[in-house]
Amino acid sequence: MPRVTFYPVGNGDTSQIVLNNGKRLIFDYHHQKKSEEEGSTDFNLKKHLTDELKAVQRAEVDVLALTHGDDDHIRNSTEFFELRHAVKYQGNGRIKVKELWVPAAMILEEGTNDQQTNEVIIWRQEARHRLREGKGIRVFSRPDKLKAWLEKNGLTLDQRRHLITDAGGVVPGFSLATDEVEFFCHSPFVKHTDDRDVLRNEASLIFQVRFEIGGTRFNYFAVGDSTHEVLADIVRISNYHGNQDRLDWDLYNVPHHCSYLALGPDKGATKTTPTDAVAELLRHGKRNAYIVSSSNPIDNDKAAYDQQQPPHVQAKNTYGDYLKEIGGRRFLVTMEEPNRVRPRPIVFEISSMGGRLLLVPTGSAAIISSPAPRAG
Repeated sequence: MPRVTFYPVGNGDTSQIVLNNGKRLIFDYHHQKKSEEEGSTDFNLKKHLTDELKAVQRAEVDVLALTHGDDDHIRNSTEFFELRHAVKYQGNGRIKVKELWVPAAMILEEGTNDQQTNEVIIWRQEARHRLREGKGIRVFSRPDKLKAWLEKNGLTLDQRRHLITDAGGVVPGFSLATDEVEFFCHSPFVKHTDDRDVLRNEASLIFQVRFEIGGTRFNYFAVGDSTHEVLADIVRISNYHGNQDRLDWDLYNVPHHCSYLALGPDKGATKTTPTDAVAELLRHGKRNAYIVSSSNPIDNDKAAYDQQQPPHVQAKNTYGDYLKEIGGRRFLVTMEEPNRVRPRPIVFEISSMGGRLLLVPTGSAAIISSPAPRAG
């Protein structure tokens, strides 16, 4: 059955979608090298993914989607994946990437040295190389700056249009008929690149991932490190175009490690008050839905309420309220399941019966069924 897996990588993001036909899509990659140390109980993402691919005799993933170029979404990724633009990033057991998905901003960003890590520069080189070659890449958004970059490199927008997906479009190469899944792109918008100089969070990739199996629909809202302003635009545009069903979700990956800024402008004392548009999006959750925070554990003490960096307990409390309102199941934190001492991947298995959560405590598997609504 198709699976969506979230990995416990601290305040960072890595998830994977595996389809019935064997296709694999990895969203972001955040590997903590301390997990490789002898005696470490931290989750070793590199080893886990390597072993998993070896078990199915694969040395390639179908898609690597980098939602944006922040370190907590790409850390140590240039040591794990094989890159085509330079020989030094090839061989030695590196995992090949059939198709790289990036926001246009990742190709166009020109920041100062203190705004960039070496890895984001390397990925920019890789994305540019693939776009010049015209294969193995999908770029999201079509700003004027991208048109200008193409022309500067002796290309036209028309020559590369087949490699570009705009917000409001379904990603080519996957379909409900052949793959039991489709990817509807909500963001980034053109303005996220053309209106600003340095972009990261605002230009993150955001998808509604729709599975449909045996007539049962299951929607996964996959959000990068976005903000409440971007989510408000998504709600407004979806309503304007009559695409309200594209706001539906059975599984919601909350933005930016449970930052309050994905809900509203003020953290709040005990809860974050969401903007009206974000509240509308949260109410699109279906009965028995789940929310996942890819983050460090979220405490409920004075220090947690006072801390500046995410995760924010105020945001967690708000998400919890909306889960109750829609009849949702659970709010899950990647670094807390099945426990904080030895967290392990959170897996959702999707079938004609809907979605079910698989947690693996010591010695046994706990499977919790969660039905999804029938399509149509």
